[in-house]
Amino acid sequence: MKISHHPINFIKGRYITLSDVEKIITRLDSSRFLIQEAAKSVENRNLYTIQFGSGPQRIIMWSQMHGNESTTTKALLDWLYLLQSNEDYYQDLANKCSFLVLPMVNPDGAHYYTRVNANQVDINRDSVSLTQPESRFLHQAIADFEPTLALNLHDQRTIFGVGDTEYPATISFLAPAYNQERSVNEVRKRAMQLIAGVTAQLAETIPHQIGRFDDSFNINCIGDYVTQKGISTILLEAGHFPNDYQREVTRRIVFEALVGIIDLYQSYEYLNYSEENYWDIAENAKTFTDIRIESNCENFSTFSKNGAICIQYIEKLHNSDLIFEYSLDFESAPHAQFGHKLLKANGLNFNSIEEIYLFLDKNIEKPQ
Repeated sequence: MKISHHPINFIKGRYITLSDVEKIITRLDSSRFLIQEAAKSVENRNLYTIQFGSGPQRIIMWSQMHGNESTTTKALLDWLYLLQSNEDYYQDLANKCSFLVLPMVNPDGAHYYTRVNANQVDINRDSVSLTQPESRFLHQAIADFEPTLALNLHDQRTIFGVGDTEYPATISFLAPAYNQERSVNEVRKRAMQLIAGVTAQLAETIPHQIGRFDDSFNINCIGDYVTQKGISTILLEAGHFPNDYQREVTRRIVFEALVGIIDLYQSYEYLNYSEENYWDIAENAKTFTDIRIESNCENFSTFSKNGAICIQYIEKLHNSDLIFEYSLDFESAPHAQFGHKLLKANGLNFNSIEEIYLFLDKNIEKPQ
């Protein structure tokens, strides 16, 4: 069945909050979808679950456990809206799979556009201690649903590229490890096969912009924890597409990835791919900065390193609008060799950070 992406036109940009989620789930057919207010966040915002389907393959999906990582939430809402509008697609999946969707695990962080929750805790480092209500909500949902496949949906920063190439990592995947040795058992292998299969599909659209995330083991991270529990888990990281700081192009890529992974799983076509196909995917590397300023003068600024000035955007919330501010930054990607925007400052010398920012204002437009 050919599935096309039709984004929900009234949900756009990077600042996605619980109200956006509620706009969609209130439109879902209650005869198909069981929607529950399953718990409350630190600041008493609703933590929703959406359940549907009766098939034997049990898939859980959760998004925005980091409040400022909203791209996968947009794609997930698009997918839910598709299920609402496409009867054939809904019935096909509902007969083969059972789904539990947690569309926003950290609504307080989403409200403030922060990675952490309202108690300043990273929920993705609280999978064992379970000190936060959001962590306990996710933990309980997984335990009650008993999934066979888990999709852990995130965003990654613009600093990531694909290996040592000049291409940004527009989407990255990981089959999380379940022990310090990063061994591969059948549970992890299944996730690797699914990732290899969806990578082959996406390569038709973005052949050079798919990465593999680092698989260092940390039991406090939810993906590692869930894999250790015997559940095949896929970490999906939405990244940068050129000139797409609102991540609307990436939104479509993530949607296609979700559709592809689910189809590969329910059809068992993932068995056509191997662990080796997974390791063939180039690993992410911190090779990019948002803006790279270069000059034909070796010492064009005391603020340059290795012949360049590296600028990262800082995303800040201002009156419910997301704004981008400059930051001189050599730490986020200390070995950055590429810039999403490259500027030549030939013949110029910068003696202050203010001069650098003025030069930028004259030569580029900040993301809108």
